[in-house]
Amino acid sequence: MPRTASEYHQRVSSDKRAAILTSARTLFTRSGYDKTSLARVADEAGVSTATVFKQFPNKAALFEALVLDFWTEVEVAGPAPTEGDPASGLSALGTRYAALLLRDGMAGLFRLVIAEAPQFPELARIQFDLGKAPFFDEVRRYVEAEHALGSLRVEDPEMACTQFLGMIANYVLWPRMLLVDFALPADRVQDVVESAVLTFLARYDSTQAAETLS
Repeated sequence: MPRTASEYHQRVSSDKRAAILTSARTLFTRSGYDKTSLARVADEAGVSTATVFKQFPNKAALFEALVLDFWTEVEVAGPAPTEGDPASGLSALGTRYAALLLRDGMAGLFRLVIAEAPQFPELARIQFDLGKAPFFDEVRRYVEAEHALGSLRVEDPEMACTQFLGMIANYVLWPRMLLVDFALPADRVQDVVESAVLTFLARYDSTQAAETLS
């Protein structure tokens, strides 16, 4: 069945939007947010400035769409971890978090947001709200559920989750923020996750906590 004119225009509009977002990501990373104009984005994408403004009324809206598009492509949510088995559940969550941090473009996006945050704090807020917050909340809910089941003893879930995710990010993400050629073998990444799980359980496993208090 032939495509209708409406379907054709929707596809063209979608293709142009994708080209604009790709060009914006390239220019923001290369030149910074402040020095990248919508006119430059249009030129890089091969579209008119009017086309960019039609889709994104200002640069902040373009950046928000860029971050949203980035996180939309990422499977932040996943199958529910196994209840009553924190070692398995935390390992699954940690593995997903490491994969998230290692995704192409993640380090560059963080560099951009950090560099521009003092002048454009809204960029950091967008990145946090769309990226880290949802995953952090999922881990926190899991830890709270395990605490309720009695398999973990966690009085401060926010602190505990920060510690757990921080152990992974400190090894997987932060070296790449400064060392652009830094890479970790897949087996080493899994070692990092498993070490974070073991360290977390050594502190918060209910059996360990009971033995410490006895």
